[in-house]
Amino acid sequence: MRDFLETSQEDESKDPELRARELSRRELPKRFYTEATHVATDGGFAIHLDGRPVKTPGKAALLLPSEVLAKAVAAEWQAQEKEINPASMPLTRISNSALDAVSVRFDEVADDITRFAGNDALCYRADHPQSLVESQRRLWDPVVDWAGGLLGGRFVLIEGVIHAAQPDPLLAAYRARLSNLTPMRLAALHTITSLTGSALLALSLLEDYLDADAAWTAAHVEEDFNIERWGEDLEAALVRAYKRKEFDAAVLIVREG
Repeated sequence: MRDFLETSQEDESKDPELRARELSRRELPKRFYTEATHVATDGGFAIHLDGRPVKTPGKAALLLPSEVLAKAVAAEWQAQEKEINPASMPLTRISNSALDAVSVRFDEVADDITRFAGNDALCYRADHPQSLVESQRRLWDPVVDWAGGLLGGRFVLIEGVIHAAQPDPLLAAYRARLSNLTPMRLAALHTITSLTGSALLALSLLEDYLDADAAWTAAHVEEDFNIERWGEDLEAALVRAYKRKEFDAAVLIVREG
């Protein structure tokens, strides 16, 4: 089971649909415990399965920094039925990644998030149709302006897909805000950034500028425009629902980790 649940920051940065498919192809271990609980201990809250503490794939104690988060992780374990399916345990996977990988690769992960900010989805704008242009402006401009003000600069907006560099001082200020995060929160922030394509939306959640629903809506402006125009594909809807669960798990960790 330990090998099956093993994860890394590289795994967490994969598209959630791809990761779910990879996990579904593996043989799922049988559930071997009756009760999953959270227990206060030195350094945080542990997860116990029938009284035995859960360890990460790297053999560290799976310790959560808050009772709210620990209770939610224990609930993931309790919700498993005959088999243990990591695809349905995003809180556990992100926590494992934080403790085993991000804790020793902190700078690398923080730099990767900052690179997203240098090529942020919210800075690349459509030039038509007008309804999409206006939706992007209405939902994205306040976030971009707020982030620029917070970081002491102004983000460059681009029509189309040709890359334009963002100001180095602005990116340095973004990177500096990540330096004091815990590995747990940084891992979750990386997940949010990967899911939304936007380090600015991730920052807005970190700093309580947007709530989860507003950030999720902003991340799906173009997708929602296409759904309105052409209708929703069932498979795409299932993928989006899966990604929303991943997103909500990461937001909880950002808030509570």
